[in-house]
Amino acid sequence: MSITIDHAGRAALVTGAGAGIGREVARWLARAGAAVAVNDIRAENAAAVVAEIEAEGGRAIPVVADCRDDDAVDVMVATVVDELGSIDIAVNNIGMIPRGRNPRPFVQYRGDDWRDIIDQNLTLAALCGRAEAEAMAAADGGVILFVTSGETTRPSPYNSIYAAAKAAVNHLVTSMAVELGPEGIRVNAMAPGTTLTETVAAAFTEERMEQIAQSTPLRRVVEHDELARLATFLTSDLARCITGQFILADAGAFLSRSRPANDEGLKSELKGANAQ
Repeated sequence: MSITIDHAGRAALVTGAGAGIGREVARWLARAGAAVAVNDIRAENAAAVVAEIEAEGGRAIPVVADCRDDDAVDVMVATVVDELGSIDIAVNNIGMIPRGRNPRPFVQYRGDDWRDIIDQNLTLAALCGRAEAEAMAAADGGVILFVTSGETTRPSPYNSIYAAAKAAVNHLVTSMAVELGPEGIRVNAMAPGTTLTETVAAAFTEERMEQIAQSTPLRRVVEHDELARLATFLTSDLARCITGQFILADAGAFLSRSRPANDEGLKSELKGANAQ
């Protein structure tokens, strides 16, 4: 006897799916049989991922939207329901440090920095979750998964606003899980550690990546397809009793990594990292 994850007959929305973690999540959900709506703010990125899924025999549609806007989120969700019939799975992957607002010491953050970074992480996640939950409650329930960050589990020098916003999403997940559970909706968070996405590979030197790897118990960083596999499991019936949880996927970094605030390597790392 074998055990497989089967999402056949389900429709999934993955936000921020034009690259990196979101792209891999979309591809793995499609491989498990789901019809996938690929959201990105850039039409060409969404179209490219849809083409990849279709080339593997899956079904996907592009959904271009700026998820910072209530109306755009409502239109996105309505489009998915209209074209795919429902939203059974939603993976909210958007969240980053906006371009031009690289990490810096806490005292250098101004009001515009706070508003922008919280908007792109906490507010955006809440807007997507609200629209997705509304659609799921009107149907037969569903699963909402937020991608947050391992930075929420330890002090995050030079990156305090981003970490605080992501930590707030973790708490939002618990509140949503309690409210939406009676509607048949599960809500969880998946928190990556340092993940070898295209953005990270371009921003970090090989030496710095090796330092990060050696700071974890597994002596490695996370691959984005590993996060996609975890997302595919957490949104499946195999995980149907799991809700309101925060799942770390960080190669054990939470257990052992300790980096002082004056660490030059950390400063260098944070300067280049603009994506989760």
